[in-house]
Amino acid sequence: MREFTWIAGGTGFIFLMTCLGAAMVFFFRRRTGRMMQTLFLGFAAGVMIAAAVFGLLSPAIDEAEAMGNIGWLPAAGGCVLGALFLFGLDKLIPHLHPGANVREGLSSSMKRTTLLVSAVTLHNIPEGMAVGLSFALAAQHGGTPALYASAVALALGIGIQNFPEGAAISLPLRQEGIKAGKAFLLGCASGVVEPVFGFGMAFLAGYIAPYMPWLLSFAAGAMLYVVIEELIPEAHLGEHSNTGTLSVMAGFVLMMILDVSLG
Repeated sequence: MREFTWIAGGTGFIFLMTCLGAAMVFFFRRRTGRMMQTLFLGFAAGVMIAAAVFGLLSPAIDEAEAMGNIGWLPAAGGCVLGALFLFGLDKLIPHLHPGANVREGLSSSMKRTTLLVSAVTLHNIPEGMAVGLSFALAAQHGGTPALYASAVALALGIGIQNFPEGAAISLPLRQEGIKAGKAFLLGCASGVVEPVFGFGMAFLAGYIAPYMPWLLSFAAGAMLYVVIEELIPEAHLGEHSNTGTLSVMAGFVLMMILDVSLG
């Protein structure tokens, strides 16, 4: 029961932050400018990189070694599998990134607004997985305070970067001519996958506990795929943007501080 409460709290928090970000549509009619987009997406990329390394890959290596196994094997293998999983979803699920006109995934007759929401939903899947698995790991170790603190740090970091992500979906939808209320609900809907995948991965971990290092690394690989494939290109960091580079560093440092200080 305690594990259920922690997972519900962690995944519920990151979902709530997505909704709070989406609520910005009630205060701003226009989408964020290019500078703000670079700051928000760069910051999100930094947080997710640090979360993948400190919150997922490092515990995966420690867990594997504690089991008497080779530490890097599940870390590397799970990371590759997680990236391939997101790659597959990216190729299968129809979606459209804000500011783009080229549809990705399988051919579909879905409306443009649905495709925009699908793109952000893909981003949120590994975030829910990461938080759910972090709390599941703590529960498997008898509720170790340090592991719960590390899971809380991970949820805080992801929640913070979910705020601008929520705004990044609702504001463009408003620009598409959708009413503010509907844009807000669609922005929230993009975050529903977070508690769903969080509980799903935690449930799976309960039945295959020996494979926890692989699951943690799987979530890390999925997060890194999102960063490299989506966040960095969308932030236009390929144009040697000092602002983008500094925002990535800020997100990385903040997540690292949260993990070390709370964990």
